[in-house]
Amino acid sequence: MPSFDIASKVDLQTLDNAINTVKKEIQNRFDFRDSPVSIELNKKEYTVQVEVESDMKMKQVIDVIISRSIKQGIDGNAFDFSKDAYPSGKVVKKEIPVRNGLKQDDAKKIVKAIKDSGLKVQPAIMDNIIRVTAKKIDDLQEVISLCRNSNFGIPLQYENMKS
Repeated sequence: MPSFDIASKVDLQTLDNAINTVKKEIQNRFDFRDSPVSIELNKKEYTVQVEVESDMKMKQVIDVIISRSIKQGIDGNAFDFSKDAYPSGKVVKKEIPVRNGLKQDDAKKIVKAIKDSGLKVQPAIMDNIIRVTAKKIDDLQEVISLCRNSNFGIPLQYENMKS
């Protein structure tokens, strides 16, 4: 039976390249000259630590992170900007987690949307991926278009298509 997997992954090397590009751009920008800026990627925990001197510069750094990541092929939804920046002495710090892998709640939302669509497919949650099987490849392609048109707030990849 044909099947494919729905996953939500961020390639660590691509993320590292995007953060290095952000660092270079911030160093070369005139409005960041002579101001303390620190951008660090924690590769084990998939978090980006940002330290700047004001909230306005924090917003500018976040805009650069999003734009450079998109140019590197990372979806902007991969970053979780829900945590607020907090002042620490003379600088403002922010920890930006990178969403890597499907959480159980997100997987349940996706499976519910697939089942509610009425398509003749069988979605199954397996650790941090969702395997979708069907009798026809056309049904699987309809599931992919359904997931692309729905906004789940996380980046999704469709891989491992078998017929």
